[in-house]
Amino acid sequence: MTFGEHQDAALDDTDRGILTMLQEDCRAALARIGEHVGLSAPSVLERIKKLEAAGVITGYHATLDARRLGFDVTAFIGVITSHPNLIATIERQLVALNGVLECHHVTGEYTLLLKVKTANTSSLEELITAVRSLEGVTRTETTVVLSTHAESVQLALRPDERPPASPGKRSRRSADRNGYLKRA
Repeated sequence: MTFGEHQDAALDDTDRGILTMLQEDCRAALARIGEHVGLSAPSVLERIKKLEAAGVITGYHATLDARRLGFDVTAFIGVITSHPNLIATIERQLVALNGVLECHHVTGEYTLLLKVKTANTSSLEELITAVRSLEGVTRTETTVVLSTHAESVQLALRPDERPPASPGKRSRRSADRNGYLKRA
């Protein structure tokens, strides 16, 4: 089975440990990652390259403090469209707008749900006006965030839950509480 067929089934504890560390700090030294997962730096690099080739790792990014960069307003905009055939076109136009961070096709009252960040309420109003002006958008509803207590793009990756080793065979590695492998 390949990553593409069912990604989670092809990942082992070592892959999960590597991915967890990369999510925490994508600039972590290969040797440091290797210490946590029980591999050499070249073996870690080989695993990372395979995860990239399989599309599991899609990029490496810096996490920025939006407020320190002048983006003080976070909001969610629910977008209702007039016809299902217009959704793909509207999505392309929405993600091209400055301030739109995420665009999700959702179930429920809205067709699309946007996460946006803007400098202030005036720039938020301009963005809402731009969204409403798109052909096929019939209505929007905006919720402004007052404060954020948790915001993350990191996925929680648990190690495989495997049955204990058979009697007489001792496992050489076990996972710690963070999913990293350690020598037993």
